[in-house]
Amino acid sequence: MNATIYHNPECGTSRNTLAMIRNAGIDPTIIEYLKTPPSRDELVKMIADAGLSVREAIRQKDTPYAELGLDNSALTDDQLVDAMLKDPILINRPFVITPLGTRLSRPSEVVLEILSETHKGAFTKEDGEKVLDNEGKRVV
Repeated sequence: MNATIYHNPECGTSRNTLAMIRNAGIDPTIIEYLKTPPSRDELVKMIADAGLSVREAIRQKDTPYAELGLDNSALTDDQLVDAMLKDPILINRPFVITPLGTRLSRPSEVVLEILSETHKGAFTKEDGEKVLDNEGKRVV
């Protein structure tokens, strides 16, 4: 299975998501979206394919969201996408694309919805939360 992750190595959620993809035996294409942002078409498609509204795909925490007035409900989707493309830190992360779908993997274990069940055993997130058991099955 192939996978693409729009990744920020400074983000724990993004690092956990990448590690879960690798735990499934997948060597993904990694796009550090702060250095190489998606095109407008790619971003709009990712958001739609993930079943999100543009507002749901905007990162508010630790971004210039408030100072740019992006909380203004009168702003159109096009205006919000423009802001995300101008300042990619506003793109929520990590987006993951596989043949099984596209997800904004927040929390990181959302990525399991679009990965094949080929996990190589247990997986524990950086914060110590156990996600997969020794057989690679989801811990509930």
